[in-house]
Amino acid sequence: MHVRTRVAGAITAALLLSAATPTAFADDTATASPGDIVTQSPTEFHPLPGQWTNTKAWHVTYRSTTAKGGPNVVSGTVIVPNDGRTGPRPVVTYAVGTVGLGDSCAPSANFPYGTAVEATLINQVVQKGWAVAVTDYEGLGTPGDHTYTVGRAEGTAMLDAARAAERLGIPGVDANSPVGIMGYSQGGQASSWAAELHDSYAPELKVKGTATGGVPADLMKVAASNDGGLGSGLIFMAAAGQDAAFPELKLDSYLNPAGKALVDYFKNNCVAIDTTVGSFKHITDLTVKNPLQQPDWQARLGESRLGTHRPDAPVYLYHGTIDELIPYAVGQQLRSDWCAKGANVEWHALPLLGHIGGVTVGGVPAANWLADRFADKPSQSNCQ
Repeated sequence: MHVRTRVAGAITAALLLSAATPTAFADDTATASPGDIVTQSPTEFHPLPGQWTNTKAWHVTYRSTTAKGGPNVVSGTVIVPNDGRTGPRPVVTYAVGTVGLGDSCAPSANFPYGTAVEATLINQVVQKGWAVAVTDYEGLGTPGDHTYTVGRAEGTAMLDAARAAERLGIPGVDANSPVGIMGYSQGGQASSWAAELHDSYAPELKVKGTATGGVPADLMKVAASNDGGLGSGLIFMAAAGQDAAFPELKLDSYLNPAGKALVDYFKNNCVAIDTTVGSFKHITDLTVKNPLQQPDWQARLGESRLGTHRPDAPVYLYHGTIDELIPYAVGQQLRSDWCAKGANVEWHALPLLGHIGGVTVGGVPAANWLADRFADKPSQSNCQ
């Protein structure tokens, strides 16, 4: 109860802080740039409850771009080792896997209390001496609904988190810092989108490589695989996220009363309870008409499909062979699509590992691969 109370307090404070953001943003839109910091305040980073780390951390809100190309403000956390180092330091922009749709699920709300799901993995990255920027994604920790699974909005939020880290004034972290991109699951979608968007959206970032895993590269195939299964709740969370980005999709008009109640519940809770409540439901159980069979929905979901553009920096791509949430074949197809476009892809199948096993086993080699990119070692593409 005490942890929940503190988290609620932190969220309230963060929302009060960001409440002034839209006004400030509107006043200087003409001169603002993506990655510019709107607010910053000291925070703490604890991988587990009560676990101390020798780090400095800042909660930030920063300017970014919506999936439709408009301006928005996103929150996140920048963490740096408190090691006295003043020389050049790499920056890793990190995106977490699915945490939920409620603001209390945001990584920045949970880092101070050691309750963020991937904080232990993030700590392994921080302990390499790198600055790490963790985006909360659009609408998760800031006013508005979270645009869950909307690939373009996730990718811009990641790239702008790196820009924000470079503009914080951290010694050794600036526009010349080498940048790595990292994420798994939803974070894999985000990091893969960041990799594809880099050359057009943020070409000034010195991106050395992207480590990405468990990637839901094709949302229609992922939805078909999860309909009626363990991950069926994720379909409706994703539908809510797409509707948040594209209100013209009118999700509510497709839902029956049970579907409306479930989506409302998801918007106020986090993934651990969401996946339990939402499991083993079919789309037809909760709708009056299946939105995924409609051309407008198919078009918007298609806009989040990965593999249509070549990342301009090397990629480390990994996927569990028995992934129960994101089909292994979806990961294989992404690898094929990128390779066909001439990308430098180092592909790793993780034998006999499911979705959770993939992130726990694959995270350390992925970070070590980024270390080699920061050391300017050549990447070993295995596209052939």
